[in-house]
Amino acid sequence: MTYLLHLIIMFCLYAILGLSLNLLVGYSGMLSLCHAAFYGIGAYVSALLMVNLGWPFLPSLLAALSIAWVLAYLVAIPSTKLRGDFLVLATLAFQVIISSVLHNWTGLTKGPYGIPGIPKPSILGWCVNRPQDFVILAGAIATAVGLLSWRLLCSPYGRTLQAVRDDALAAQSLGKNTIRFRRSSFALGGLMAASSGVLFASYASFIDPTSFTLDESIFIFCVVIIGGAGNLRGPLVGALLLVLLPEALRLISMPDAIAANMRQIIYGVLLVLMMRCRPQGIAGRYAFD
Repeated sequence: MTYLLHLIIMFCLYAILGLSLNLLVGYSGMLSLCHAAFYGIGAYVSALLMVNLGWPFLPSLLAALSIAWVLAYLVAIPSTKLRGDFLVLATLAFQVIISSVLHNWTGLTKGPYGIPGIPKPSILGWCVNRPQDFVILAGAIATAVGLLSWRLLCSPYGRTLQAVRDDALAAQSLGKNTIRFRRSSFALGGLMAASSGVLFASYASFIDPTSFTLDESIFIFCVVIIGGAGNLRGPLVGALLLVLLPEALRLISMPDAIAANMRQIIYGVLLVLMMRCRPQGIAGRYAFD
């Protein structure tokens, strides 16, 4: 039962990450490979505030979201002027920078040793220290992110993002500031990803740089591409599929020595198949060219 609750929590974490990246990839048309960086920023900021300064969970959450939003906006200023491969390279550079900082700034992040002893959340007297409590908290945050995404994407803001994605020149001719819309969506995506990082840090009680690498960014990217982009259903399908995939490998009794590598191979094959046979993903609407 505890392991089932763990899977539900992990699904909520990756649903948040998938929905936040979908705002960039599916609705703004920006291919980003730095989402794990904002995931890590949220985790590290909240962990450092709670462990070193003794901050409660909610103020740490708000601080992590604010810092992630500011950094995402700063990254978006030069990045959103780029297109295609150049945008991917710009976001990849930011991911590498953050990974290097987390590994090498040992005075702050403790480098590869990580940050242990992260306290469990306490919200208005509710101590979240059991798996079932974390399911409720993770579900609440995932629902909040989903509702925020739905509200944004069903609004004129979301329709403008889709117009910018489909034809930026046409959107500009209608008086839309395409750069401003792309920057704001990039910043919102970073903020949402940071909320998942805060939740992960409190749930695991320990974080280190290996959880926020380029491999993790690619995994989050797979969640969106395989599940589908351009609607809210696709990232949820992708998160469910990729969280449950390791369990399918357990059912066929695959040895642990090769299971991790086999997962990476399967992710790669699924990604190639989707881009080749179904560019919009399993349940998405936006097809990548």
